[in-house]
Amino acid sequence: MSKRKKQQITTVGMVALGCAKNIVDSEKMLAIIGQAGFAVTGQIDQADVVVINTCGFIAPARDEAIEEIRQAVELKRIGQAQRVIVVGCLAQRMGRALHDEVKGIDAIVGLDGRDNIGRIIRDTLRLKGKQSGDYLYGVSVKCSDDRGRLLITPGHWAYLRISEGCDRKCAFCTIPTIRGAFRSKDEDMVIAEAQELAASGAVELSIIAQDSNYYGADRGIRDGLSGLIGRLEKIEQLRWIRLMYLYPAGIDERLIETIAASEKVVNYIDMPIQHINDHILREMRRADRKDRTVSLIDKLRTAMPDVTLRTTVIVGFPGETDGQFEELVDFIRWAKFDALGCFTFYPESGTAAADMPGQIPDQVKQQRAEAVMLAQQQIAFEKGRQRIGRELVCLVDEMDDDEINDDGTATAAAATEARPAATMATGRHYGQAPHIDSICRIYNCRATEGEFINCRVTGMQDYDLLVEQIDG
Repeated sequence: MSKRKKQQITTVGMVALGCAKNIVDSEKMLAIIGQAGFAVTGQIDQADVVVINTCGFIAPARDEAIEEIRQAVELKRIGQAQRVIVVGCLAQRMGRALHDEVKGIDAIVGLDGRDNIGRIIRDTLRLKGKQSGDYLYGVSVKCSDDRGRLLITPGHWAYLRISEGCDRKCAFCTIPTIRGAFRSKDEDMVIAEAQELAASGAVELSIIAQDSNYYGADRGIRDGLSGLIGRLEKIEQLRWIRLMYLYPAGIDERLIETIAASEKVVNYIDMPIQHINDHILREMRRADRKDRTVSLIDKLRTAMPDVTLRTTVIVGFPGETDGQFEELVDFIRWAKFDALGCFTFYPESGTAAADMPGQIPDQVKQQRAEAVMLAQQQIAFEKGRQRIGRELVCLVDEMDDDEINDDGTATAAAATEARPAATMATGRHYGQAPHIDSICRIYNCRATEGEFINCRVTGMQDYDLLVEQIDG
């Protein structure tokens, strides 16, 4: 190919925002963009076309997306980019109103436009002047095929999406409005994608959905997730299968037994409880209740004494009293979750909770969030201290260009062809989900990325564990 032709190839850069489900969409679009003949670049300021995959779930995510769009439009204004295309949840939620929010967007693409992104980029490049090339659709009724992705994650682990949308009617949530009703992906398609990922080197899959344990119910399939696990376990290359987004009220005896008996599904339960006070839960339109959640935690720890429990909670929901908030904090201290995320309530337009009486001042919401995280920090630090001296199996995620001094600190490694015998790395044990949980800082690491190694915990660094690779 001549130099002139090389220079004519249009480069496309993507900004991937939001949750794991958005990452899957970004990975699929990157593959489509490459197959369409465009050059994919990770340097946004060097891209001819900037595609921003947005999140529109809550106000902070929306603000982050708007800022990214503005930065991309500025690149176009100064001549570094030709086109700016906005896709994803915020595009679906706001539609053409985004043009009023940020001047200079060339195309707005709804969620159902994902698989046409290559053609859409070409169409947008043909537009002249201020003409807009929007591609907006109604709420989707299909469940897209996610095979053939260009992974953003390291090759040894990946997300596996098993469904789309949500049938829950939580009073604070915009997801059903944005992504539609719950619809399970065909089981054979899920298995085919898992096999594809495993064949390309994935040893860990994180199962994701908006409501993972509801899988199959929309198709009249009972215990759908347990049945799917049974098939995933047969994929020889897989070693860890991680279940994310389990709705507490949907975790039943069969699922607990399936996880506990599995050799590949790690003993890690991600179950957003959102609150514990029964009145607040009713106002949130949640099916959970305090007594059932207490019972569930007891059942999980009885079946799996080494289970890692992760949750999220919302503080400052309309009408939340000081007493109801203290009940939540007391419960967190009792439950001793291994990991916990806390959100302040945002009155999202179009949700039932946005118009409820008793809206809490922002300052009070922030104070409550800080109190929750302080309580959780004490729990997490104590759990970390209890791990010191214990042995763990870690999956190596990334090698660091550091050497280890005699005192255990790290210094920049010399640029040599061979990696030093003692090298720093980062990784995770089974109780640490990628991107959202703490990590293990591995020293004396003699492995490579994607390998499982035996380690001993030697200390802590904030929420992270300091571990050393051991033989065996």
